[in-house]
Amino acid sequence: MLQTTIQKTVRCKGIGLHSGKQVEIVLRPAVEDTGILFSLHTGVGSSFITPNPDLVVATGLATTLGNGKDSVSTVEHLLAAVRGMGIDNIHIEVRGNELPIMDGSAGPFVYLLRQAEVMELSKARRVMAVTKAINFEQDGKYVRAYPHDGFAIDYTIDFDHPQIGRQTLSLEITPDVFVDELAKARTFGFLKEVEYLHANGLALGGSLDNAVVLDDYGILNEDGLRFVDEFVRHKILDFIGDMAVMEAPLQGRFEIFASGHALNNSFLKYLYANAEDYLEERVLEPLYDKVAQKDLSPVYPEAVPVPA
Repeated sequence: MLQTTIQKTVRCKGIGLHSGKQVEIVLRPAVEDTGILFSLHTGVGSSFITPNPDLVVATGLATTLGNGKDSVSTVEHLLAAVRGMGIDNIHIEVRGNELPIMDGSAGPFVYLLRQAEVMELSKARRVMAVTKAINFEQDGKYVRAYPHDGFAIDYTIDFDHPQIGRQTLSLEITPDVFVDELAKARTFGFLKEVEYLHANGLALGGSLDNAVVLDDYGILNEDGLRFVDEFVRHKILDFIGDMAVMEAPLQGRFEIFASGHALNNSFLKYLYANAEDYLEERVLEPLYDKVAQKDLSPVYPEAVPVPA
């Protein structure tokens, strides 16, 4: 399977979740083995970040990447779209210190990437494959990973709220599955939390336009839900985005219960730090059949507990 990038440069503007101010991103093609590259326009020059788990510097409300000097927040929805659509190499320019929240889903980014058009490059795709089962637990929440020829997710959430409750969804992630089943699922939050955050100058860009908001009994958005189980679908979307800070796409089967950005990143940091024990870099050989070349879908024991 060959690496991919985008054919055309595209851009969009939108409101930042944290600042409430307008921010802009520009997505550009990148050559083989670039991976995902952020360039942050700071007003006095450019600062670059090639994501890895150790460069995640904050996980409150969203995932933030930093290089010790500059940072960029709310990266997970765009990263989910990039990985979900099977894009290996891309240059993401950011004008502002966060990505636009758009409608709270990855749908607008999928639209943008489709306008840019995904194209194959000439070099084989590299992946990081899970080679041994791992069970990463903390306070009753867990991320479990197993060897698997692909990228599969079995996710369960459990909220004490009449509109959410316990939801479970299992999916093998391919570009078609990501676009059809996950991309449009929005982030969600609770009214009392939103009011607290706004009162303390936080999440100033958060609104009913970019999140599903719930009070104690129901959903405040007039248009309701996009999926009956939109909540667990968005959690899967977030997980894909959080796993995308690895330097190459992950292969494995993941069982997750009640995780969020913080636990996702703690798991990934452990995996990254112990890569010799749990991961193997693999090259997916190109398929020379003409039909197969048009398919951009990723080719994709008992767990031993480890300390979280």
